[in-house]
Amino acid sequence: MRQGSSLVIRGGTIIDGTGRKPFIGDVAVVDGRIVEVGTVTIQADQEIDAKGLLVTPGFVDIHTHYDAQAVWSNRLDPSSWNGVTTVMMSNCGVGFAPCKPHERDVLVKLMEGVEDIPEVVMTEGLPWNWETFPDFMDRLAERQYDVDIVTQVPHAAIRVYVMGQRGADREPATDEDRREMARLVVEGIEAGALGFSTSNAIAHKTLDGKPTPTLAAAEEELAVIAEAVGTTGKGWVQIITDFDDPAEELTRLRRVAARSGRPMSLTLAQREGKPGHWKLLLDMIEDANKDGVKLLAQIMGRQIGINFGFEISLNPFCERPAYKAIAHLPFEERLSHLKDPAFRTKLLAEKTEDPSLRRRLNCWDRIFELGTPPNYEPPLEESMEARAAAAGVPVEEFVYDLLLKDGGTTILFRPVTNYVDGNLDACLEMMKHPNTVMGLGDGGAHYSFICDSSTTTYTITHWTRDRTRGEKVPLEWIIKRLSSDPARTIGLEDRGVIAPGYKADLNVIDYDRLNVGPLHVVYDLPASGRRLNQRTEGYVATIVSGVPVYREGESTGELPGRLVRGPQQPEQQAAAAE
Repeated sequence: MRQGSSLVIRGGTIIDGTGRKPFIGDVAVVDGRIVEVGTVTIQADQEIDAKGLLVTPGFVDIHTHYDAQAVWSNRLDPSSWNGVTTVMMSNCGVGFAPCKPHERDVLVKLMEGVEDIPEVVMTEGLPWNWETFPDFMDRLAERQYDVDIVTQVPHAAIRVYVMGQRGADREPATDEDRREMARLVVEGIEAGALGFSTSNAIAHKTLDGKPTPTLAAAEEELAVIAEAVGTTGKGWVQIITDFDDPAEELTRLRRVAARSGRPMSLTLAQREGKPGHWKLLLDMIEDANKDGVKLLAQIMGRQIGINFGFEISLNPFCERPAYKAIAHLPFEERLSHLKDPAFRTKLLAEKTEDPSLRRRLNCWDRIFELGTPPNYEPPLEESMEARAAAAGVPVEEFVYDLLLKDGGTTILFRPVTNYVDGNLDACLEMMKHPNTVMGLGDGGAHYSFICDSSTTTYTITHWTRDRTRGEKVPLEWIIKRLSSDPARTIGLEDRGVIAPGYKADLNVIDYDRLNVGPLHVVYDLPASGRRLNQRTEGYVATIVSGVPVYREGESTGELPGRLVRGPQQPEQQAAAAE
């Protein structure tokens, strides 16, 4: 926002991010900060009439993977289309810095496999004008965005940087290796990163099946690095892990967190194979917090799921030989084959051989048509199995023909977590727990089969307005969970609240019109790369640092978003501390 510029939002229903009840009032902004809330008499350079509309803080998405997109684009959509004004990237231990020139391919292949960003997209889009993590931060600081961005130091990158091929091959780190990794993490946090991230998830691997360098990293390696984070007095430790043995693994991570003294975020979801583990984990997390060890379960307001379609990378038949033979073809050519009755007969006669893939791809009682608007809490009687039975058609034929509708653009949804019971009650219980924080939007990743950035908008509409299959929650509570709670968790205490002294990151929302749109495919990445996209409606204005960046979902052309370095405080608190 230019020096001396001002904005007043008049007559809106203010939901201020603290959890207090909504109230009618004005919001005045000068030089990117909120200066007055209530009845504002000053005249501003720009005014927004918010009568009949909601005024909320901008939302904070603490789990994204925009590390690549932030280098080649000024727009971090779809997150920025969902009222998000701050994103945290470099989650799950993956990123592009630090990186020696001869090891770039290692990080590219890892990001390609773990986060589903095509190698050609990164080859075309990454300039690699950095080596160290502070270098990378400096390159980001030179750019302008439609949101603010914050970073973490990724474990896989520093492991490869320090250990070379030994690190990529997951060899044990020596004492010297651990000390050097710890030094690099401190260097990154002192340069402005808000934490350190790592992964112990077996699914995180390159496309050729090589696990992430951090898989099964020794406790002492994590602990030495976490202790180094603790010496800075800033940031957190973010971990994704499978929790196959929840008691053993959480006990180990609790020891690491205790040695660090900093908060630790752990991704949590209800798994199909182990549906009760999440409750055990929450109980253990609660016990740790009672003992002064700050553990947080990072959760989301709907399922973590995958999308199926003939235009995207996954569909229920994609592991069958006939489909693999045409998978490389452009969409229109694939579609021509798929419409051929002889090809249809051949493909449907084949089977998905791998049992784990068959559970994921051909679990017909857990696959649903997503619809318009998308329904993320469908009843089991709307599954492919149930609909095919009602139609008297073999289920695979039913699914095949459904995917060919609308020119082959139909999207199906396969919930993978948080839907064991056929509803979202587990999500509600997680959201209500005092030791959870909402995140996992995953923007900038899984371009061709997941699009979860809309979870922010869906969480508002579903849980406060649209849900018909169970309990709803107060709007002011959800807004707090999406704004001030995640902001405060990562040390950004200057945003997420509508009050004088806070950063003027705001949304003006037509609540009645607020909705998530249908999934569709666009080809707008570098090298004409493909991604799933999902627009929203109802955001009358999204404002970053006092500057409207979107009006009715359309860009204003303004890019006030910047790299944020380190923890932040509201202006009045910063002044009081001096």
